[in-house]
Amino acid sequence: MKINGPVWALGAMSGTSLDGVDAAMIRTDGEAIFEFGETGFRPYSSEDQACLRASLGAWPGQPGVDEAQEVVETAHAALLSQFQGAGIIGFHGQTLAHEPRGRGTHQTGDGAIMAEVLGKPVAWDFRSNDVELGGQGAPLAPFYHFACAQYLGLAQPVAFLNLGGVGNLTYVDPRLSLPEEEGALLAFDTGPANAPLNDLMRARRGEPMDEGGACAAAGSVDQSLVDRFMTDSYFSKVPPKSLDRNDFPGLPELVAELSDEDAAATLAACSVAAVARGFEHFPDKVHRLFVTGGGRHNPTIMRGLGEGLETKVIDIDETGLNGDMLEAQAFAYLAVRVARGLPTSCPSTTGVAASVGGGRISYPGV
Repeated sequence: MKINGPVWALGAMSGTSLDGVDAAMIRTDGEAIFEFGETGFRPYSSEDQACLRASLGAWPGQPGVDEAQEVVETAHAALLSQFQGAGIIGFHGQTLAHEPRGRGTHQTGDGAIMAEVLGKPVAWDFRSNDVELGGQGAPLAPFYHFACAQYLGLAQPVAFLNLGGVGNLTYVDPRLSLPEEEGALLAFDTGPANAPLNDLMRARRGEPMDEGGACAAAGSVDQSLVDRFMTDSYFSKVPPKSLDRNDFPGLPELVAELSDEDAAATLAACSVAAVARGFEHFPDKVHRLFVTGGGRHNPTIMRGLGEGLETKVIDIDETGLNGDMLEAQAFAYLAVRVARGLPTSCPSTTGVAASVGGGRISYPGV
């Protein structure tokens, strides 16, 4: 596929929080952002969520994967078919398992099927090339974070924090010209974010999340448990580094004896502490932390970040960007980079040996 200038691209993201599918259009040449377009969201039903949750940790061919793939493809097709005017679609699928130094990475959802259903070129399988070349395969949004920093006209180092099921940080120096330049980016997963809180609320109260952070706000943090959690070797590991949704299986047991409120407050504090530890890896002081993802809607977490970090913490919506759709936009942006043969990850974002272009493109009728 040949792209010579800006094109409207449609991206989709189904994250580890398992709440549903985000979709967003941007006009981009895979380097600069020119315009933002329509957005949409398609929630997963409780049955969909149960199916996906049951298949977490599964690899191709294992029980439950085919059913999960059907849920993912059906939900994406229902949402993405409502958009008009896209020249290319970025389809991430749903991560079920992620072991970059083990069995690899597994995102269910077939881009070739999506291309047929939607009648558009679809870029997909964004992570495999990176993992095969020694990278973590995650996070993949940092190249888009670099473009956002330049779009905002920033002139000093900043950081982007995405609070999905897992948290991830990107250090950005927008004074450099290209995201793959040495010193332009540093990215890594921080630790758990929304996933343990969501799981706690579902298990104890039958609710999908701690709406508005109310449960956590009503509780008290057990700092001794937070301190114990932060002794995990992951937090001292030098980035780049990445996590799977369930890489801290002991968290529910850690807070098992606490009340609902204290457990929620303690889990929120664990997420904040992991982010604060991540700041220790940055090469330079950052002048702003822009928070994206669902976790920014939790005032308890946002308050903890504001109190625990020595930089200004900003909900990215305050800049005019859409914090709920940033990752969907990122895969629209990456789709254009795939089509142009541009890098989508580099040593400082995933630990891959050299800058690499991930993804492949499927075309309808081929």
